[in-house]
Amino acid sequence: MDIKLPRVIIMLVFLAILWFVPPPWGVTPQAWHLFAIFITCILAVVIGANPILTTAIIAAVVAIFLGVLDPVKAYSGFGKAFILLIVVAFLVASAVIKSGLGKRIAYMLISKFGKSTLRLGYCMVFTDMLIAPAFPSNVARSGVLYPITLALARGGGSRVEDGTQKKMGSYLMMNCMAGLSLSSSLWLTAMVANPIGAKMAADAGVEGISFGSWFLAASVPVFAGFIILPLLLYKLFAPEVKETPEAPKSAAEELQKMGPMSRDEWITGITFAIMVALWALSGKLGIDKTAVAFGGLAVLMVAGIFTIDDLKAQGGSALSTFIWFSILYTMSSQLNELGFMKAVGNQLSSDLQGLSWPVVYVAIVVLYVVLHYVFVSQTAQMLALYSVFLGVAVQSGVPPMLIALMLLFATNFFSAITPQAAGANVLCAGSGYLAQGDMYRMGGIITLVNLLIFLIIGTPWILLVVM
Repeated sequence: MDIKLPRVIIMLVFLAILWFVPPPWGVTPQAWHLFAIFITCILAVVIGANPILTTAIIAAVVAIFLGVLDPVKAYSGFGKAFILLIVVAFLVASAVIKSGLGKRIAYMLISKFGKSTLRLGYCMVFTDMLIAPAFPSNVARSGVLYPITLALARGGGSRVEDGTQKKMGSYLMMNCMAGLSLSSSLWLTAMVANPIGAKMAADAGVEGISFGSWFLAASVPVFAGFIILPLLLYKLFAPEVKETPEAPKSAAEELQKMGPMSRDEWITGITFAIMVALWALSGKLGIDKTAVAFGGLAVLMVAGIFTIDDLKAQGGSALSTFIWFSILYTMSSQLNELGFMKAVGNQLSSDLQGLSWPVVYVAIVVLYVVLHYVFVSQTAQMLALYSVFLGVAVQSGVPPMLIALMLLFATNFFSAITPQAAGANVLCAGSGYLAQGDMYRMGGIITLVNLLIFLIIGTPWILLVVM
């Protein structure tokens, strides 16, 4: 008997029970049935009943066959531009590695910071935080960070194909996801939802969230997270190779052996630099980020750096990611369209009446974070719940600027809670360095630590500097 069969049976029983439970007040039967399918899908991945690709496909088939979603809506996620951006970023990253540029960058970083895997982890998070204000898309930013992280792992002798991913690659990929949750929280311009949320707050009467006030309020909790998270992951998700005292010297020697940059490295480097610049300026110039990614890939293909054979070799991982993420994104979006999240907000408003504002404040922030388990888009959750949760909190006496900022910060710092919680995670999730169970376990821990840091350290700091 397949060892996974009992888990599959458990999930089928769970789905059947949830399916026939009467919908809560305000939730339509269709929304409730879709929620039952979606949450069963997520739990099936968490307990290891099936891989995420298999589970997502089954969930889509069940939703269509049972009439919960019509086919047009069920397949709508496959046409989303930002999901295509993720897929193309996979392919561009493989070209960066193949050209030798990734190895050169990795050796340069190792020669400076490579005495330990922990120092490399801090180096990558700091780099992310440094470039974040220039990137209105954390998905595009992950497209910059991923090939460097991949090159660092491979440069350190940690490869998926030979089973050595846990030497340092698994830690570096998880650390990358954690870093993105911090860098997006630090800057108003580091994620597309941030300025939209600031505008929503202003429309609700909470004005004054600017680039400067955002950074000031976020700085202390984010830098606390910067100090804590790489070290915590280093302890709880420890790389097998920790100390590498000879690595800087060896990396410098390898750089000498590589000699000057090759033709492929120059073309890849210039193309990648132009892509990065256009991604950073896409908002001001009105340029589509996905078109930039496709354009860069086209240049690399014309130059013969990325070939059809490379596509065949790398396409399986990219296609797998494209399918499961598109399906889960669609189901999450449809839950919102069917009013499930609005009903949750209305129920929350009713349940919190009469409680003191500190209790309401903590309850709303915690619930907002936990609910991201059923969202596959940070922006989608913010658009669905932000105004509702903000209004409930303000009516209960929570200081308006405090809750307005905290919910916006939460929209970023909960991004590592699941592999599908943010488009920025998907490259690392699809790298092969991270097991699904590890991503849910460590993602939950990262999010819990972020939540505690922002509540315990961030709350008094915001009240001190912004209120």
